[in-house]
Amino acid sequence: MSAENPKVGFVSLGCPKALVDSERILTQLRTEGYEISSTYEGADLVVVNTCGFIDAAKAESLQAIGEALQENGKVIVTGCMGADGNQILDAYPQVLSVSGPQQYEQVVGAVHQYLPPKKDHDPFVDLVPPQGIKLTPRHYSYLKISEGCNHRCTFCIIPALRGDLDSRPIGSVMDEAQRLVDAGVKELLVVSQDTSAYGVDQKYKLGFWQGRPLKTRLKELCQALGELGVWVRLHYVYPYPSVDDVIPLMAEGLIVPYLDIPLQHAHPEVLKMMKRPAASEKALERIKKWREICPEITIRSTFIVGFPGETEEHFEYLLDFLREAQLDRVGCFTYSPVDGAPANELPNAVPEDVKEDRLARFMEVQAEISAQKLQDKIGQEMDVIIDIVGEDGAIGRTKGDAPEIDGEVHLLDQTDFEPGEIVRVRIVDADEHDLWAEAI
Repeated sequence: MSAENPKVGFVSLGCPKALVDSERILTQLRTEGYEISSTYEGADLVVVNTCGFIDAAKAESLQAIGEALQENGKVIVTGCMGADGNQILDAYPQVLSVSGPQQYEQVVGAVHQYLPPKKDHDPFVDLVPPQGIKLTPRHYSYLKISEGCNHRCTFCIIPALRGDLDSRPIGSVMDEAQRLVDAGVKELLVVSQDTSAYGVDQKYKLGFWQGRPLKTRLKELCQALGELGVWVRLHYVYPYPSVDDVIPLMAEGLIVPYLDIPLQHAHPEVLKMMKRPAASEKALERIKKWREICPEITIRSTFIVGFPGETEEHFEYLLDFLREAQLDRVGCFTYSPVDGAPANELPNAVPEDVKEDRLARFMEVQAEISAQKLQDKIGQEMDVIIDIVGEDGAIGRTKGDAPEIDGEVHLLDQTDFEPGEIVRVRIVDADEHDLWAEAI
């Protein structure tokens, strides 16, 4: 063990929601006097927060566990894949402890068991910042507003892993947001399994923040977050009618004009097999309406091709939807079976070579759309938040780009900036992914 405070290494895999879980565990451990090690060698013990959404993610999680065992030897496993502890223990019986998602107490308890905290730790001296321990850069942070999901999409096992929708009290969310902003965060990325359903489980209960009454509902949350004076970006938004209430807030500049909406497919028959809540015709109508209210809006979505039962006709319908919808940012994945997902039992599985062919054709269509949309931005002036400053220049993002998943803005030979600074620029060039700009 370390001569001074015990040190914990941490490996965080998966989505932004899992990243928030990791931050909460790390904050608690840091509060109790543990130090966080950035290397296996420097750690007395390693925690691996796993992802279990699809088979590829499970394989990555198992690989990370094996690497941690090889490099360190003392490993605690948590996260979505931990919900099926037998799968992990069968592969690596020497793992010290396995727990599922959101089981913060079990993780911390296991750390206590195998790496007891320093007895003379003084929480009043060994301070933890008010915003807690963050794994993102200082200028942006994920803000998780709920856990779980009430939907039962046939390709997904999230409800089995994380349970039904459980919205955080709005006062608690706003307190955390305020602490993050006070600590220098310039961009809040709102995440959950189903952001637009926030408060449904509480029947939009009236809560309070700083003595002010606020309904536990997405519109009121966005209004309050927008008053903090930072960029507020919405992710994982189902296309419910209630989303229409948020678009005017974007037009007013209260929150970033950006929606991350996982549509998954367009053909009604495939959506029915997926048990998805929206039809493509309604989606097109609402996208058109949103753009009328807020012309600057950026719409991102994700899709699945090769879902069981998807025919060539279904796929061509999806391509036609893409061409008509003209979405700004799009991700696409081939269908991957997930243990426990009802879709595994559906007939007419699509061959792997057909899946890959459809993925390539899908991305070819979307690449043309994305390239044209970015070309149309040349000559425009816009705000960019700086992420990285190096010797050759700076890299940032527009309000239409979320970190890690969307495009970047390159400011070549411009180094007089700081990460988190918001700079006014003029766009001078573009390709199908990124923009190039000069500061004004």
